[in-house]
Amino acid sequence: MDFKSYEIESSFYDEMFKVDGSPRAHCVELHSTLTDLTQLELSTMQERVTRSFYNEGITFIVYGDEAAGERIIPIDCVPRVLANAEWRHIESGLDQRLRALNLFLEDVYNEARIIADGVIPVDVIRGCPQYRIEMRGLSAPYGAWVAVCGTDLVRTNDGFRVLEDNLRVPSGVSYMIATRKAVKANLRNAYRRSQVLDVEHYGKLLLRTLRDIAPPGVSDPTIALLTPGVYNSAFYEHMFLASELDAELVEGRDLIVNDGYVYMRTTLGLRRVDVIYRRVDDDFIDPLVFRPDSYLGVPGLLHAYRLGNVTLANAPGTGVADDKSVYAYVPDIIRYYLNEEPILANVQTNLCRQPEGLEYTLDNLENLVVKQVGGSGGYGMLIGPHATPEERDAFAREIQADPANYISQPVLDLSRAPCLIDDEFEPRHVDLRPFILRGHETRIVPGGLCRIALPRGSLVVNSSQGGGAKDIWVLPT
Repeated sequence: MDFKSYEIESSFYDEMFKVDGSPRAHCVELHSTLTDLTQLELSTMQERVTRSFYNEGITFIVYGDEAAGERIIPIDCVPRVLANAEWRHIESGLDQRLRALNLFLEDVYNEARIIADGVIPVDVIRGCPQYRIEMRGLSAPYGAWVAVCGTDLVRTNDGFRVLEDNLRVPSGVSYMIATRKAVKANLRNAYRRSQVLDVEHYGKLLLRTLRDIAPPGVSDPTIALLTPGVYNSAFYEHMFLASELDAELVEGRDLIVNDGYVYMRTTLGLRRVDVIYRRVDDDFIDPLVFRPDSYLGVPGLLHAYRLGNVTLANAPGTGVADDKSVYAYVPDIIRYYLNEEPILANVQTNLCRQPEGLEYTLDNLENLVVKQVGGSGGYGMLIGPHATPEERDAFAREIQADPANYISQPVLDLSRAPCLIDDEFEPRHVDLRPFILRGHETRIVPGGLCRIALPRGSLVVNSSQGGGAKDIWVLPT
């Protein structure tokens, strides 16, 4: 099927095509394969890819509409292709960023040199809701406060930029692997000819990373994955990763702290747990320290962590480093700790906590994206050009009531990639979430979760709000 009706606009970087309509060099093989297929063959392939998600029960919860509930994630059968040089640039930038953020976390919970030296104002750190005073004076094993990171990247005509870092309980890796499996099965010849680099070994790299950060003296650690339970939106992923790790999938009620050690209940009695890959938010992990009404956590868990008898991945308190106000300082964080220039740029960010940032934001709401500093999943934000005057006025009042809770950024011309929409190729805006692991070293599989803003013209790619996904093919050369 041809791309004759496919729209290319010079204001948006197209992932497959140059401005003149010719395929980019690294996309020639895929383009040739797609144009050789008939509309019926493409439609059938899309149906098979979608059915694979149904068959495996790969779901997410969509909030905010009358029919909210568990849904199958929309998956597009047309992969997005990255040249090897592009990926190497991304990979080096992500490694640099995570190393700096781990050093930042170690510092702000201990000596706080970065505050004393005036690089970041103290109120930005200690006024952050995700700053956990309970973590003061603690160090993470081998400095790996963040062992698992999902960083969101976007591309414009100016290149790749980091949109945000997800350092608490990042999700989506199971969808990356499931998408690869489904698309690979239906484009096997093109996949083989392109020599696409693997992502399916992510589970092995995650296991090595978790073993890296086990408590000192534990050579063969027992690993458990702590889930909030079956009603969590990402429970499929929790099951998937527990299987990949050959680890026990546990809820808080399955664990007990005794004499400063963590044990899980088994049919053979109590078994000590050394590393917990936790998918439960800070507030709920230990009712003796954080929320006393939590039934999801384990009483005494933080005490065992303080004693060094169990490792939590990721460590509590890492959310201070992905707060959107702190995000604005990450380039300075990289320079401060590594004495290097950032490889991946940030998006220009206005802090409403600063008078000039607040004034600029309120004066230009119709041209900006405004976000809550602790928000995620596409919630608590305003996309100015797509909002009504009434919506902008209401949001302005919220900003004025609590300026420190908001930042603003320009509306980015996110890159677009071909998607099969109603049996036709149409461009849709995309982003990219690679997954970075940090134990004794940084490990990154060559690829990630490519999220799609499915409605025409939409910039919201989040799965929790109805976005879709596609595979990422990283080429070897």
